[in-house]
Amino acid sequence: MLKPRLQLRSAAIFLSLSLFSATTSGWAFPDPQGVSPTTTTSFGGAAISGPSGSGSGFDSSSFPIATGTSTTISEVLLKGTNDLDPPKATNARNETITGTETDVPTQTDNVPAPTNTQPCNQYVEFCNRSWGNITFVAAHNSPFVRSNNAASNQRLDVIQQLNDGVRMLQGQTHKVNNTLYYCHTTCDLLNAGTVEDYLKKVVDWMHKNPYEIITFIIGNGDYLKAEEFRAPLENSGLSKLAYVPDNRTIAYHQWPTLSELILKGKRAIVFMDYEADENKIPYLLDEFTYMWETPFSQTDQNFPCTIDRPPDKKDWERKLYMANHNLNVEFKVYGTPALIPNTIEINQTNGVEGFGSLGLQANNCHTMWGRYPNFLLVDFYDSGNGSVFEVAAKANNVTYPGGCCGKVKSLATAAFVDPTWLVAEFLVFLTFFVLG
Repeated sequence: MLKPRLQLRSAAIFLSLSLFSATTSGWAFPDPQGVSPTTTTSFGGAAISGPSGSGSGFDSSSFPIATGTSTTISEVLLKGTNDLDPPKATNARNETITGTETDVPTQTDNVPAPTNTQPCNQYVEFCNRSWGNITFVAAHNSPFVRSNNAASNQRLDVIQQLNDGVRMLQGQTHKVNNTLYYCHTTCDLLNAGTVEDYLKKVVDWMHKNPYEIITFIIGNGDYLKAEEFRAPLENSGLSKLAYVPDNRTIAYHQWPTLSELILKGKRAIVFMDYEADENKIPYLLDEFTYMWETPFSQTDQNFPCTIDRPPDKKDWERKLYMANHNLNVEFKVYGTPALIPNTIEINQTNGVEGFGSLGLQANNCHTMWGRYPNFLLVDFYDSGNGSVFEVAAKANNVTYPGGCCGKVKSLATAAFVDPTWLVAEFLVFLTFFVLG
């Protein structure tokens, strides 16, 4: 007959192995907070399940990290470790129950290593990968969604963008009447609403999808001081999810793994292109301290991979980098240039291969720099029926499952069928650049 201490230890081992077995059978992670409902997120035709949040967010209390030598079930599964030591058994007073050496079960070859079945940012393979070693699809001017407006860069709203697999959101901000808005060039041309409202939508989505890491680039169109952005960042709840690197010289491959970010509850990486001040707002990161970009606002279908920003090109080899891949058409109104997205070529621009394609630029950049871009910044990401996600999957050496994107009328087809649309939008620009 087993000693009482050994009985308790055996029970703990049995419970741990049962949870391992349940997870490898496709169950969602056990919710430490006891929330039974799950939330399902569609991506590329597949579905993942995870615990629904109660609105309080997903932080370290949701997935507690064990101290010492013991490892929680969540850590084992997300990190993919082969450490099979079960959590230590405790009594009613939360005291660790110890035993003699003979109490410890012998590990045998018949015990399978735990297998993670929970995707991180849509792929199981990403959980144990550094965030800086992954290529993400990025929505250029994510908030700018307006029908029949030449200043629009996307057709589907930010929630659909996230559901389809976009994992980096970029947009330009401007201040009007002491409020920050997402506006394209001027709020008279396209006003997509307040920065705070947009960020609240994203944060709400993140609470409902606790295994997803989202990157933000805030375009500071008016070159405001960083303090101007504190209120929308805090009021939206994004500041609580924002990750702060250990140092400002972190190399691209030294960023935490996705599982580490998830377990820490720091699932937002927030950059600002100009005037960031990490001494005052540590989580609002200076973009060009950590990242460089290829030339933007291109009218050249060759899409060069050269460094455009920052101009000093310092420490480029250790930084993240973004490939700007949005093609524009240039109009000149009495000598004043105006750029609008080239929607006629959009399917080829977002394509997997061929001249002017996203796939070709990604490969060219890999040849030039020895690694793929971290971000692929595109317009109308859904054009091409998921081709931008296929390009990213190839760069990440994973299999793209297909099944994208939100169902709307083809923009390229609309542009061919109704060329008067471009004429009408040209007149809009004429109004603002000549009369305004």
